[in-house]
Amino acid sequence: MNLLPLFDEEPNPPSALAARLQRLAGRGVYVGTSSWKYPGWLGRIYTPERYFTRGRFSQKKFEAECLGEYAETFPIVCGDFSFYQFPSPEAWARLFHSAPKTLLYAFKVPEEITVPVWPVHARYGSRAGEANPNFLNAAMFTDLFLAPLEPYRAQVAALIFEFGTMSQAVYPSGEAFAADLTRFLDALPKGWRYSVEIRNPEFLAPYYFDCLRKHGAAHVFNAWSRMPELRTQIQIPGSRTADFTVTRALLRQGRTYEQAVKAFSPYDEVRDIYAAGRTALRSIVDRGLKENQSTFMFVNNRFEGNAPATIEAVVGEAPET
Repeated sequence: MNLLPLFDEEPNPPSALAARLQRLAGRGVYVGTSSWKYPGWLGRIYTPERYFTRGRFSQKKFEAECLGEYAETFPIVCGDFSFYQFPSPEAWARLFHSAPKTLLYAFKVPEEITVPVWPVHARYGSRAGEANPNFLNAAMFTDLFLAPLEPYRAQVAALIFEFGTMSQAVYPSGEAFAADLTRFLDALPKGWRYSVEIRNPEFLAPYYFDCLRKHGAAHVFNAWSRMPELRTQIQIPGSRTADFTVTRALLRQGRTYEQAVKAFSPYDEVRDIYAAGRTALRSIVDRGLKENQSTFMFVNNRFEGNAPATIEAVVGEAPET
């Protein structure tokens, strides 16, 4: 497939935020957002006129091309879309050709690999409530996800296995989950940065961290409604399990995803400053700089209401020495 890049025009002069983020990236600390197709960022990150067609803003043009402009500010992005399907080779090609090669990515691994029992939700149709026979299927993950992604490996900073909250009926103990996770990670190809995000706080125990450390995989420090706050997670002994760090700032503790969507849409401004969350993010940035460790951090709109503004507040106060 012969795809022409969409970013051949002269880029805008770098903003203060872009310059700050590039300096951090130069020292191995990469800060970006979870997804990027948000019209609420027009005027802050995106230039509306770049997406005009026949004198009017085109949502279609915006969604197809805005990643190129995103890369003028941010050095990395997390692709959440891949959680919902195995992207085709053509889809990967379109994505990677829509932005400069300097942009790095993290991708969520498809839920086909990480969901043990399909949720009872209309989206899952006849599978709702059924056991997933492909849960932790290393061969499927390798063939359908890694193989098509291989041509772009140099731009893939990390892959994220997100495991939603699992009931005791699925895993009566965290040790049982860690045992299955060990067998899965044992079977994966080397050479990729793997990271694991869990939503069961009781699994944050030595057996889980030992499993990750054995495989050089990172625990994803995640801010989520039912997880301990970031400042608590980063203080757990042994929670740093790899030579790189992945952090996802998703939700304030106690706030559900649905509540955040209702409160924060259309994500055009910060609506609820999360001071403790910002402090924790700054400490992770600071630690990455001090210890010269590759650090990948992603902020979601649902964290405070506007991810770019949250990032600006965090990196504007993080030390660089």
